[in-house]
Amino acid sequence: MLAERQMGGFLAVSALVGVGVGLGAAGLIELLNWMQRLFLDLDLDEGRVWLFLTIPAGFLVAWLIAKRFAPEVAGDGVPEAKAALIVHGGRIRGRVAPLKILATAATIGTGGSAGREGPIVQIGAAIGSWVSRRFHLGEDQVRSLVAAGAGAGIGASFNAPIAGMLFALEVILSSFAVRHMSAIVIASVTAAVTTRSIVGEELVIKAGEYPLDNFSELILYGLMALVVVAVGLLFLRMLDYAESVAEAHGRKWGLLRPIGAGLLVAGLIFIEPGLFGTGQGATNALLIGERLSEATGLISEAWWVFLLLALGKALATSLTISSGGSGGAFMPSLLMGAAVGTGFARLVEPVWTFSELRPGAFAVVGMAAMFAVVARAPLTSILIVFEITGANDYQLILPLMLAATLGTFLAERFSPDSVYTMSLKRKGITVRPGGEVDVLDTINISEVMSDLEFVASPDETLAQVDGLLSRHRYHGVPVVEDGVLVGIVTVSDISRYGGPNDAVTVREAMTPHPDTVVPSTPVSRAMERMAALGVGRLPVVDESHPTKLIGIFRREDAVRAYHEALGASTDIELHRARLAQRTDPGAGYFDFRVPAGSIADGRPVKEVAWPEGSTLVSVRRDREVMVPTGNTVLRSGDVVTAFGTEASKSRVIERLNQGADEPTAEITLDDIEAEGGGPEDDDST
Repeated sequence: MLAERQMGGFLAVSALVGVGVGLGAAGLIELLNWMQRLFLDLDLDEGRVWLFLTIPAGFLVAWLIAKRFAPEVAGDGVPEAKAALIVHGGRIRGRVAPLKILATAATIGTGGSAGREGPIVQIGAAIGSWVSRRFHLGEDQVRSLVAAGAGAGIGASFNAPIAGMLFALEVILSSFAVRHMSAIVIASVTAAVTTRSIVGEELVIKAGEYPLDNFSELILYGLMALVVVAVGLLFLRMLDYAESVAEAHGRKWGLLRPIGAGLLVAGLIFIEPGLFGTGQGATNALLIGERLSEATGLISEAWWVFLLLALGKALATSLTISSGGSGGAFMPSLLMGAAVGTGFARLVEPVWTFSELRPGAFAVVGMAAMFAVVARAPLTSILIVFEITGANDYQLILPLMLAATLGTFLAERFSPDSVYTMSLKRKGITVRPGGEVDVLDTINISEVMSDLEFVASPDETLAQVDGLLSRHRYHGVPVVEDGVLVGIVTVSDISRYGGPNDAVTVREAMTPHPDTVVPSTPVSRAMERMAALGVGRLPVVDESHPTKLIGIFRREDAVRAYHEALGASTDIELHRARLAQRTDPGAGYFDFRVPAGSIADGRPVKEVAWPEGSTLVSVRRDREVMVPTGNTVLRSGDVVTAFGTEASKSRVIERLNQGADEPTAEITLDDIEAEGGGPEDDDST
């Protein structure tokens, strides 16, 4: 009953997260709509010169917000949410949500080429983290609510709660663990309902009815997927290069980084207005068959023009995201996929005679394929495109599945990282694909963490703490005040203040609010955090009280954990090997006699090089039956019962006969009866 009440309370908190995310998403959507209506009223056809002022100004404001108040609000938003789960145990500062809204409005609202969905994901994750901390939840529940908030962001942005759930599981958590699903479903549904009640029920993207007239069209969809893969990989290369250059030279460039990127993006939009903002209007035009010249200003409907539109969006989005502003790659990737799909249909339409081709259908499938290539999330790609477009003809699901799966398969062969893991990799954070298991996943912190020999007080001096560290040969120690973990102080902190000093207190030098782990945290996850943070220790706190210190996890504990895990994995492999022997169709028991002068005569079992595939079961000496151990000494005449395959039986007997005075052979039931024994006497079998 208590567990049920706790679960009920947790689900209520999940619903609260969903409401908060729905309100945040609605606020951002309305703000962006208002700003973009304001700038579109300037008449992009005649007043596009304003773009060279508004876009750089917007990028500059977003860059200043990130630089002054919260660096994590810069960029897409999805990688930052994943990093919070991997490195910080799901902890995201409360200020991130409002600042992300402002930075995104400044970046996209002024015309920047990026999507709002990535930022809404981070806003949702921040709300989930903030709510979980207010209710003092454990780390696993924090992870659930952070993922729930992120998925709710997608559900709220697209009015697609099922897609939001899949996005949280496949992209954010990279896991389909059932324990997270309830919170994610409730938050996604609640967020979608909340946003819908404020913004309205209108679909973000509209699509017509696209039946599959001829199954031979699947060949065309497969070929189109190849083109989508090429464009998608090019986009990933562009974005990775732009972000790498910006990160390497950003400090030196200063204000020139957002202003320069803003001018370049403004130039691209000046040439092609369809690149303005998220690209939602151009995507809708492609899906419903509206002439792009009316929606974007394109002067031609030739197939190569659509390809140029996709490449232009890729370049403009790369510049926008790398400017230091806030915007995502979700919606731009959908526009790129729709443009490639439409262009491909226009290219093959004149020569295809088997059925009537509908460019809108290829645009829908191109969207799914492109997002699968960019995000490496085929399930989310299929369902999210199907759900957000309101497609009601299930024949389209076959091309969607084919293109998304083929796109993911090929993209992984040429580029291991998605748009959401590239930036994490540059920071030294590795995301393991779902299903891969590290041996350190099998060991929890509780099994290897060290007890606390001492802790520091905020009022102690650096000289006092340095003496304790030297005496115990430690490089860092947690700082506790009134039973609450308030920070951690290390040798590096002491050196930064000029070494041991009686005039400087620990409170001044310590790192406040350090990242922590809980006893149930797998060692592999703790090691990922330590590597990303560049630290050699992590405080261990109570599951239900995140400021109650109970231990410390150090690098040497990780080494011990590795050896324990390796030993456990070895046992598992041995067990699997024995099981494989037992289940081999040709496996069974067999008996043989140890011949005089053989390699086994007079030697312990452990010193005999037994062939692989055989397991010794018993040794019968006269009327005595023994269960053999490594120290059991075999003698000539001993009857050994083994379990193994026919091939291993032949190898055992062949090896024993090398150097033997007389050869041995398998002992059959007839041999035993001839010696005066019987089946009832053969205890070994």
